[in-house]
Amino acid sequence: MEKILVVDDNDADRDVAAACLRDHGMTPLFACNGLEAISAIEKDHPDAILTDLNMPHMDGLELVRHVRGKYVGLPVVLMTSRGSEATAIAALRAGALSYVPKNMLRNNLCDAMSMVMAAVEEHRFRERTRSLLDRSEATFFLGYEHDGPSALISHLQGNLRQMNFCDDTELFQIGTALAEALSNAVDHGNLELDSSLREESAAVYSRLREERISMAPYRDRRVRVVERLTPGVVQYVVADQGKGFDMASVPDPLQPECLLKVSGRGLLLLRTFMDEVRFNEAGNEVTMTHRRRAGSDQ
Repeated sequence: MEKILVVDDNDADRDVAAACLRDHGMTPLFACNGLEAISAIEKDHPDAILTDLNMPHMDGLELVRHVRGKYVGLPVVLMTSRGSEATAIAALRAGALSYVPKNMLRNNLCDAMSMVMAAVEEHRFRERTRSLLDRSEATFFLGYEHDGPSALISHLQGNLRQMNFCDDTELFQIGTALAEALSNAVDHGNLELDSSLREESAAVYSRLREERISMAPYRDRRVRVVERLTPGVVQYVVADQGKGFDMASVPDPLQPECLLKVSGRGLLLLRTFMDEVRFNEAGNEVTMTHRRRAGSDQ
């Protein structure tokens, strides 16, 4: 049974909220302001907080900011009243998950809390799954399917999301690194297209790409993608069947003069977004490693 900390200095509003929560199988706990709420969090470990905004000593906005900083995984729902709209928006931006107008508590409160608690439960299930995982490995092969890279990246990101491996920003960065690695493997590896050609003429580059997709030996080549996932580290190996390249001949993409060039952009993003990037001696296989950050389970 979920414990919900109700924070409000108005006795009547607390009673209404408590009745709604009890009717839906939740256990209400009580605090009259933000300072009392902080003590209650330490003592009772609630599953969620339902808070008013206008309170003495520490108001709802301050409470949301405190919870966001110290109890990142603890969801907060606001109770709003006329005149507190601006503060409510600030609190939502600060990390509150939802809000219910006080004049609609009886009708809408439990629906809002149920949605929040469902999200909390899903988070807990993901954490449980991560605690059970020792190691998983999967291998995929890509040809020239139009939506193949996007579908695969979405699947790999979903695996990380399911494990609470990282936040949305890191998820986007990892997806970007994968997209660049796959693009490099297909275009520069299997199709042997020179990136400098794209700088000279994107139209010529695109036309040559389409021609080679249906020509031997390019048409039969595949990109192999290996995902190795543990609770703390994810590693991707992307290998093509092209001739490879000499890494020593590639200018360092992190140098300022290379930043605006099309060639080297993929390597720059790989090295920026991943913790470790290694190429094999032939230059047709890259291994990218990303480590889980502390606090990513919050």
